[in-house]
Amino acid sequence: MARVGFCGLGVMGFPMAGHLAQKNHEVSVYNRTGARALEWVAAHGGQAFPSASEVAAESDIVFLCVGNDDDVRQVMLSEGGVLDGAHEGLIVVDHTTTSALLARDMHESCAAHGVVYIDAPVSGGQVGAENGALTVMCGSLDVAEFDAVSDIIAAYSRACVRLGGVGAGQLSKMVNQIAIAGVVQGLSEALAFAQHAGLDAHAVVDVISKGAAQSWQMENRGHTMVDDKFDFGFAVEWMIKDLGFCIEEAQRNGSQIPVADLVLGYYKELAADGGSRLDTSSLIRRLG
Repeated sequence: MARVGFCGLGVMGFPMAGHLAQKNHEVSVYNRTGARALEWVAAHGGQAFPSASEVAAESDIVFLCVGNDDDVRQVMLSEGGVLDGAHEGLIVVDHTTTSALLARDMHESCAAHGVVYIDAPVSGGQVGAENGALTVMCGSLDVAEFDAVSDIIAAYSRACVRLGGVGAGQLSKMVNQIAIAGVVQGLSEALAFAQHAGLDAHAVVDVISKGAAQSWQMENRGHTMVDDKFDFGFAVEWMIKDLGFCIEEAQRNGSQIPVADLVLGYYKELAADGGSRLDTSSLIRRLG
């Protein structure tokens, strides 16, 4: 049992914090929309605070799950932010998907306060958060620091791995998103082809998902893509953000990711047409 804080109670953070409470950890929460924090307390117990600094003061470990780089900076560095209430030895685990540069900046800011920072983006989406089955990719300077939190993270994960030093978690999440972008585009083209060919696309999904074309995307999104249903899952606007990080990092490290760059453009087209909140599998809509 640990004293933990959770800052950011969106569609991911709300159930993740709930799993911590179910494991009998002492959980304090903060959300920039205070009503959401009170809703969480009504559902799970614990205590809500009006600032992230108060959560930090009451916790041994603070988890973050907010929107983007600027959100992390606000929750961590602003007046009333985590570092405003931090004590030496506090561990901050950031589950937000951000740039690797942000992770390194946060590590330096935390180190100046005697605080440990671990970048720990997740994969698995809202369903994974609700089911406690997320994959967590961690960057930490010290194995002991990672070991101090990995058993607690197990409350909402099926895999939690340290992949290197600070920033390695975010870089690994970029690998994940690059792979997903190509798979979703390929699946979109395949299913659009099946429909234009006059095939029963549902039957095709059932058959080819048992062979070499099988993927998580096909198993979980193939049928809904055929049915033109996208009001769930990981939103296009978040994939645009994530692939933007991938492009920027590729430019820095000299890697070639032309498919990811192409698919990013497709997602921007969908967003411009009003599809920013649709699931990423909505790529198929571009293909008629």
